Amino acid sequence: MSRSAQPARGTSARRGWRLAAAAAGLTLAFHLWGLYRPSAPPEAALFPGADKMLHALGFALPVILIAMAYVLHCRADGRPSSRRVLAAMAGVFVADAVVSELIQHRFYIHRAGDPLDVVADWAGIVVGGLVVWLLGYLGPTRPGRRAPAPAHGLSERG
Repeated sequence: MSRSAQPARGTSARRGWRLAAAAAGLTLAFHLWGLYRPSAPPEAALFPGADKMLHALGFALPVILIAMAYVLHCRADGRPSSRRVLAAMAGVFVADAVVSELIQHRFYIHRAGDPLDVVADWAGIVVGGLVVWLLGYLGPTRPGRRAPAPAHGLSERG
C-alpha cells in the first residue's frame, strides 16, 4: 500500500472513533445525571418492570459506546485494543451500579437505593458486553486470528 493511501484510511478511522467518543460522552453524561441527580425520576408506568429496563439500558448503552470508541481509537492508531482495558471499563460500571444505589439510599432524601436496580444495572452491563462482542469489537481471541470488521460501516477503510 502506498503512503498516499494511508492518510485517507486513518482519517476515516479517526472520524469513526471521534463520532463514537462523542456519542459515548453524551450517553455517559446522561447516565451519570440519571443516577446521581437528587430527585427521583418521574414514574414511567409504561409496563411492569419499565424502571428496571431503563436501568439496564442506562448501563448497556455507555458500555457499548465507550468500548466502540476505545477499539476504534486503537484501530485508528494502528495498535491492538486490550481486553484488559475493556474489562476494567466494565468493572468501573459494575462498581458504579453499587455505589450509585448506596449514595441514593444514604444521602438523598427523595430517592431510595434498590438492590434490584443493581441487578438490572449488571444485566445491562452484560448485555452491553455481549453486543460489543457480537459487533466484533473484542478482536481476535488467539494470536494470528484476524478480528472481524466492526459493523455499521465503522471500519478503518475509507
